[in-house]
Amino acid sequence: MKKKVLIVEDEFIVANNLQQVLLRSGYDVSGIAASAEEAEACLQKSRPDIVLLDIRLQGERSGIDIARKLRSENIAFVYLSANSGQKVLEEAKMTEPYGFLVKPFRKKDLLVMLDIAWYRHAHSLETKTNQEILLHKQITEVGNEISDSRQKLLKIAGIIQSYIPFDLITSGLRPLNTVQFNDKGYLRIGFDEYQYIGEEELLTITNITRTALSVILANSHADIDPIIYDNELASEKPNVPSLQKTLIETFNLRSYLVFPVVLSNGLSFHYFFYSRQRNIYTNNHIDLLNHLRTSLTEAAEKMNYGGNMATSTQAQVSSVRKIQGETVNYPEFRSIIGNHHLLLGALDQAAQVASYNTSVLILGESGTGKEKLAQAIHLLSPRKNAPYIKVNCAAIPVTLIESELFGHEKGAFTGATEKRKGRFEQADGGTIFLDEIGELSPEMQVKILRFLQEKEIQSIGGSSIIKVNVRIVAATNRNLEKAVAAGNFRLDLYYRLNVFPITLPSLRERRSDINELAIYFAEKFCREFNKPFHGIAAPMMEEMMAYDWPGNIRELENVIEQSAILNDGRSKLELKRKLTDKTALATKVIKTLEDVKTVQAETEREYIISMLKKADGRIRGVNGAAELMNIKPTTLESKMAKLNIRREDI
Repeated sequence: MKKKVLIVEDEFIVANNLQQVLLRSGYDVSGIAASAEEAEACLQKSRPDIVLLDIRLQGERSGIDIARKLRSENIAFVYLSANSGQKVLEEAKMTEPYGFLVKPFRKKDLLVMLDIAWYRHAHSLETKTNQEILLHKQITEVGNEISDSRQKLLKIAGIIQSYIPFDLITSGLRPLNTVQFNDKGYLRIGFDEYQYIGEEELLTITNITRTALSVILANSHADIDPIIYDNELASEKPNVPSLQKTLIETFNLRSYLVFPVVLSNGLSFHYFFYSRQRNIYTNNHIDLLNHLRTSLTEAAEKMNYGGNMATSTQAQVSSVRKIQGETVNYPEFRSIIGNHHLLLGALDQAAQVASYNTSVLILGESGTGKEKLAQAIHLLSPRKNAPYIKVNCAAIPVTLIESELFGHEKGAFTGATEKRKGRFEQADGGTIFLDEIGELSPEMQVKILRFLQEKEIQSIGGSSIIKVNVRIVAATNRNLEKAVAAGNFRLDLYYRLNVFPITLPSLRERRSDINELAIYFAEKFCREFNKPFHGIAAPMMEEMMAYDWPGNIRELENVIEQSAILNDGRSKLELKRKLTDKTALATKVIKTLEDVKTVQAETEREYIISMLKKADGRIRGVNGAAELMNIKPTTLESKMAKLNIRREDI
């Protein structure tokens, strides 16, 4: 069946050429629109499979406006633009397009990008459907379990966390009971660790009385429909305390999502998802919850009216617990230390994508732990018992990288004394981790792209095609969007790899994890060096907390290792090197370079003056200073002017 393409392009010649290319290539063109209004009219008449969308259109509205509508309706779209600058790429990224074509482009570029867009769209729809089926099944099973309401909410929190991120989840009947606070919630304190928040816990943490809490509950409103708030409470009165305001201030929250469901007795039960990040919730999250409405409603019924069948002793023992069970417990993340919400968000994404064959692109500065995350994704995947092959693309010489990745035949080049399997073939059935993929040459980028499209390789000197089943997890510390804009990285490869990006935060963005990381490394190295660990000295910890860590976790590990080596085994670890802020370091380097240049200039000036004195002040001619210095007279005169050498200096 032919795929239908809608062309949204305000240049008639470009639009007409696109139509001719598409028709000759087996596509069906459902329409051509020159403005946002025309595009919307075309969408109402016929739903296309893919939209080619120019960013600049006739009229006040742009392609960005249409892109939002297409995204909400799950229609794939590829941007067209005459400008490939970084700003345009950033704007495009915000609307999550399926591809990006820079004018002018070749027919081949267009067809390849359409193929990529359809691949990504079909894959995302399949993944989304599978996720929803799995989530519905898991939530239904929790609702049917013999456990109390606290345990049910705890397990639902663990199931949903990877798909709807939160730092605090609460739930309860509405309208609120002002006499007794019955909402139940969990504050996330680790990847699979949550602290229970009920009435007693809330009173203790906020240090308010039950009377004050009753006033707060009385002033709180209840939303009727699903809604997203970003650091604002439009429905509440200013300067009047409410439950949402109390939670936001107490737990430093920035946004939240409300999802009400109606129970069989007509009462409303609300699920609340709170985050410390701004603008994290989207309509896609509400769409997912709407698809899970039936199972969430059934679970709410059981939590309120079927949750007293058994009481979980474990739930009453401690306010801090780990979720148990294969679906929500991830020992593969144990080597990744930290509880900052940015790190936990990255781990959630990794857990979410691990079970699929989707390519993953891990972004982040050097030393943030990209390799550890890649290995965790492999261990969480169905490929965990198959090979996991690591390749540092920056460490292999350009002349050897193709042989290293794809192998070679005996005699394929000088030194190829035997046949050798490449890393891709070695990883067959498993995962290949391509670290620093941004360092690949343009030629190798083409070959990686071909593998992603065809799932096949050809060794150097080989005549046959080798089919391999390999999942790619790539990583880079480079800004690939800037590299694309500069022409150093292929746009089509970027979009192939960027199907599922995960960004690891820098250490300076997660300073709250420095203490835990430092203790972890300190215990590790003291154990390794057979020394007792007596703790870390307060001045050392203070300096580490204030430092920006340009080398991130790797640099922190090196600092702790040095302190452990030089420790006498009787005292706390102390800092054994000066931690220098990178801005100050850069300033120092610049100053040093300026000092060197000044010394060089002064030395050269003194030398020229001495030669001029030797030549009795003569520049040109026999035995002149220029001849003595073996340079042209004009060059010497230029240097004298630059160094401000005057006659009176000689």
